[in-house]
Amino acid sequence: MSHSPEPQPSQSAAPRPPRRDVSDLFSGGRLTVIPRKVARREQLLAHLAETLFTADREYTEPEVNDALRTVHEDCSALRRYLITSGRLTRTRDGRAYRRAATTL
Repeated sequence: MSHSPEPQPSQSAAPRPPRRDVSDLFSGGRLTVIPRKVARREQLLAHLAETLFTADREYTEPEVNDALRTVHEDCSALRRYLITSGRLTRTRDGRAYRRAATTL
């Protein structure tokens, strides 16, 4: 009556992505909701920073707002979240914004 262990699925067969896909937050290219849960919102902010803003480029506040409005009308909330999360940085006088260096 020996019992052999069942084979375990290979870990390399289905590697887990580093972060969850955020496509379920969009409909027709527009953001349907800004997540309340911090972890989910961080995933969204990482996606927005990487897809809407180019590294090593300076943006004005109107340019940031215009980019954010392409996905959601509440550009000021998204801009604040991006700044407080460290995904975007801005100069002290608020004239220039930059995508922060990504640390993955």
